[in-house]
Amino acid sequence: MITRKRLAAGVCGLLAAMTVALLPTPALAAGEPDADASPKVELTLDVSGSMRARDIDGQSRMAAAKQAFNEVLDAVPDDVQLGIRTLGANYRGEDRKVGCKDTRQLYPVGPLDRTEAKTAVATLTPTGWTPIGPALLGAADDLKGGDASRRIVLITDGEDTCAPLDPCQVARDIAAKGIHLTVDTLGLLPDAKTRNQLSCIAEATGGTYTSVEHTKQLRDRVHQLVDRAARPVATPVATQGAADCAGAPKLKPGLYSDREKFAEHRWYRVDVRPGQELRASVSVAADRAVNNDYGVLLRASTVHGREIVRGAEAGDGRTDVISSGLRYPKAPSDASDEDAPAAETVCLQVSNSFSAPASVKTDPGMPVELTVDLVDGPSDASDAAFFGLGHGWWLLITLALSGLVAGLLWGWISRWRVTVWRTN
Repeated sequence: MITRKRLAAGVCGLLAAMTVALLPTPALAAGEPDADASPKVELTLDVSGSMRARDIDGQSRMAAAKQAFNEVLDAVPDDVQLGIRTLGANYRGEDRKVGCKDTRQLYPVGPLDRTEAKTAVATLTPTGWTPIGPALLGAADDLKGGDASRRIVLITDGEDTCAPLDPCQVARDIAAKGIHLTVDTLGLLPDAKTRNQLSCIAEATGGTYTSVEHTKQLRDRVHQLVDRAARPVATPVATQGAADCAGAPKLKPGLYSDREKFAEHRWYRVDVRPGQELRASVSVAADRAVNNDYGVLLRASTVHGREIVRGAEAGDGRTDVISSGLRYPKAPSDASDEDAPAAETVCLQVSNSFSAPASVKTDPGMPVELTVDLVDGPSDASDAAFFGLGHGWWLLITLALSGLVAGLLWGWISRWRVTVWRTN
């Protein structure tokens, strides 16, 4: 009897094990965030000796940073993986070579244990150098992996002290990898050199720069940036334009990023079906010092080189971004679906006329963001695109005719006034 019960129990256990094995395994335990889909943020804090200065709301810059960090840590969204990296926190000596390697991860990027993170921040004491470049490289390595948004929030009170590793060039190299990592910079009571360097780092990666003078301002801005990572905007798809239309990548509606050298032409292709309208725009970011007088051109042409429509914009002073756009409606076809003509391949050319002083590095190229959209073509005659006014020639003819009519009308009125004057 006992043997039969044991045998029955064994069979039930085997069946239960097989049932569990055959059931689909949940990817995550209930409530556990997906590591690959969770946004990642690393707060990178300057702990160099200059952070001892007592000029922020009556306390030291380090004390203000700690207070802001503690309040931000309490409000970090649950789905954000957060880490903390320091620079200049450990080496007290005068050896520059050693001091410029002084960056380490204080708290690893991952699900946040608020108590543990606050305890780690509380141990920090202003110490050494300001190796911003090495810290950015370390933070980028800390955030690698996954498809979600990644953001470095750099907080410092001074410029990098570890040249020739230029942190602005490091930021450009990070951006050129196409990993969509954004660096936001905050300067604590910065001087002009620090402000310029931090602005350059932010611009190179599509981030923002903020000058900070008060503890509340620091807390609110860091919280805003962490919160922004939890609700990211659309991430551009990395692409690479070609030197001619024949070898250009074919783009679908979406947002794309690329890099373009000074005075370069890059080509892309888009298929436009009858009855559709192509809407495209391009933005080129001047992420470094450039000469005055520059421009950007977005040009649509056929595969045979005939220009369809163009958009251009020019400037004559320092700017962060210059943009242009175009619209091209393709007339609908009266043929049936079976006999309808194939889509037309439109070649999009992106060109720029930027130049820079000899001391400015041209590699990697400047950031380019290209937006492509295909919508139903206009059917309302009040839409200028319906008449093809965006094609250039129609617009020129319309303006010429308008000027002619206005000139004739003004001449007739003038003659009438002269006749009346003579009569009287």
